[in-house]
Amino acid sequence: MDLNHFQELMRRTYGDRDRTRGTPTAVAWLVEEVGELAQAVRKGTSAEQLDELGDVLAWLASLADQLDLSLDVAAARYASGCPHCAAIPCSCP
Repeated sequence: MDLNHFQELMRRTYGDRDRTRGTPTAVAWLVEEVGELAQAVRKGTSAEQLDELGDVLAWLASLADQLDLSLDVAAARYASGCPHCAAIPCSCP
């Protein structure tokens, strides 16, 4: 699934509810999900890690949508490699 499709799917699935909650709440949920991902990486199974990665992506998509930004455009910043040195792999000091 590409990022545009995923963001649109999250918009259709949760967009109205998430916009009602507001951007600060979306940020809080995103941070909470990142914490759950960190715990799953330390102590969880691969299945739990995968679920938490999905939750982080879902909240990131919701936040991007509320900010009227595109995850696809954000990811394009890395299309040529490191956005600072443009190398693959990164050659920044």
